[in-house]
Amino acid sequence: MPLHRSLLAAIVLSAAFLLYPSGTLRAQTAPEAVSRIGAVDESSLATLKGNHHPLATAANDRGEAAPDLPMERMLLVLTRDAATESALQNLLARQQDKSSADFHAWLSPPQFGERFGASEADLQKLTAWLASHGFRVNRVAQGGMAIEFSGTAAQVKEAFHTPIHSYFVNGEKHYANALDPQIPAAFAPIVAGISTLHDFRKKPSSRVVGKATRVANTSLWQPDFTFSGAAGVEHFLAPGDFAKIYNTATLYQNGIDGTGQSVAIVARNNINLSDVQIFRIAFGLPVNDPQIILDGPDPGNLFGPEETEADLDVEWSGAIAPKATIKFVVSASTNSTDGVDLSALYIVDNNLAPVLSVSFGECEQTLGQAENTFYNNLWQQAAAQGITAVISSGDNGPAGCDNANQSAPASRGLAVNGLASTPFNIAVGGTQFNENGADSTFWSSTNAPDQSSALGYIPENVWNESCADPNVCGVASLFASSGGVSTLYSKPSWQVGTGVPNDGKRDVPDVSLDAAGGHDSYLLCQDGICTTNASGQLINAELVGGTSAAAPTFAAIMALIAQKTNARQGQANFVLYPLAAGQNAANCNASGPPQAQCIFNDITVGNNNVPGQTGTTAGAGYDLATGWGSVNAANLATSWQNVMLRSSITTLQLSSANLTHGQPVTATATVAPSLGTGTPTGDVSLSACGRCGGS
Repeated sequence: MPLHRSLLAAIVLSAAFLLYPSGTLRAQTAPEAVSRIGAVDESSLATLKGNHHPLATAANDRGEAAPDLPMERMLLVLTRDAATESALQNLLARQQDKSSADFHAWLSPPQFGERFGASEADLQKLTAWLASHGFRVNRVAQGGMAIEFSGTAAQVKEAFHTPIHSYFVNGEKHYANALDPQIPAAFAPIVAGISTLHDFRKKPSSRVVGKATRVANTSLWQPDFTFSGAAGVEHFLAPGDFAKIYNTATLYQNGIDGTGQSVAIVARNNINLSDVQIFRIAFGLPVNDPQIILDGPDPGNLFGPEETEADLDVEWSGAIAPKATIKFVVSASTNSTDGVDLSALYIVDNNLAPVLSVSFGECEQTLGQAENTFYNNLWQQAAAQGITAVISSGDNGPAGCDNANQSAPASRGLAVNGLASTPFNIAVGGTQFNENGADSTFWSSTNAPDQSSALGYIPENVWNESCADPNVCGVASLFASSGGVSTLYSKPSWQVGTGVPNDGKRDVPDVSLDAAGGHDSYLLCQDGICTTNASGQLINAELVGGTSAAAPTFAAIMALIAQKTNARQGQANFVLYPLAAGQNAANCNASGPPQAQCIFNDITVGNNNVPGQTGTTAGAGYDLATGWGSVNAANLATSWQNVMLRSSITTLQLSSANLTHGQPVTATATVAPSLGTGTPTGDVSLSACGRCGGS
């Protein structure tokens, strides 16, 4: 097939894996890194398309920013050549193949950089060029795919040929580049863009519902807000409730409680440690303070949704893996870079934990070329290091580019969260409980010492609390489990099974957990809201929902699995999908309830339609609203090591490796078993993932 030079560094190959006999595999390493940058001519420029935020429009423009406006901690995002990308894809497959010598042979960040990062020569050329334009080079990522640098708006304009303007959007002032940046054409084969040149922030995937007070000495809670519902009282989630519903309780009984493990949390807002301590005391959790790690200046506590997001991630990941170390990484956002990006890079590039959790998002189309490439690169590196990246799918149903909090119907079409849609992370969607009027069947009338009242599993539907009529629901919103089809990534080899669309694309989410806010909110301690009575019973708490709750709790489940298996798991979808595909969906219907041996609770009721945008109706097996559904954590952990995978080797041949921009080239891909004979099944696809979001 003919391909243009601009796509070559972006080629991603995928093929299905077959089950082959066990044995020793031939090691395959990445080609030796060589310089991809020729002579630099500042008069010959290439435009980095897809590096301009869609809200930086003429209608919102308020003029050029001051020349001395600080532009701190920008990230120059790099790409791989096709051969190196292919070698990395093959390694990631072998790391999940029990017959391979590379099985779970995770790399360190320096090893990853040496094998799959840019060459030392090219990194030196790029850092020298940045310095020549007055920028301060802060660090070169150990993974060799990003360079952090700082400067001013004037320096950005001079070096990248785009002015920084101020914009006024939805009552807020922002800074952003007015044009797609330009770089010397010699850098075009290796530079995807700058992440970022603006301060439009990713959205937290949480829904702050309000506060609630316990009714007398019962298990019932009275929300301190007006909400839609026939009952005046509700049952909200304490950690002990989660343990019974999703069966982490059985793991705790067998000593699987997170001991020796850690979960890294991506954040851009600090917390009050006392909130976490009160939360753990209130719910009978062991004393176990999180580690607060500052990557750069302390942003402090910004309060509001930012504080809620941080508290939610720390408190609930620690609640589900109570003995694990929660490593809370905080990076301040700047005029040019989101603290989410910086914290995520810090965690992966320092190999900080076997599991990381991110509860922020933005659609692929809005992220653009540089940020999509940044996260594709970063989650690839995480997987190669054995890190399981768990990302919330989002709270806006199928309308991933629309704001879940907006009071108008969705208007920007189908889209998915670009942080969650790469082939190298687990995307977590949302469910909501459906007692169907049989409240006493699922909840006790009184509380246990740990404040829990759930009796066991509760039937689940797709989480959908969207509403078009504020007279009915108090406020119009798009709140629903996000899911859909990626516009960037081809179908990963592991994404197969009943219900998985035959669309050739990466589909999200992969799994789901409770995310509802109005009915099934998670109890949260924030700003001293949590109070107890004389007997130690919790009587006041904050309420929160969203896939921001589902992601850190599933990340904690992955930490429990890491403890039980005594191993990092990397891209765990290699195991999740075969386990899900192997169970009898008819026996595991979440409305059933599921049989005791089920690993996944298959959500078959509901949809994630929102006002203005039709989504997906849940069905047997996989669906684009909840993935494979929720999990029985104990069954998942027990079955984990039963999956046997075999890898294939994909090779790529190009008709020519020395091309000028725009010249076509023929690419031939071959897929063969890594060991023995046989014919791999599936598709081989060539896609522009290395330039994700570009045009």
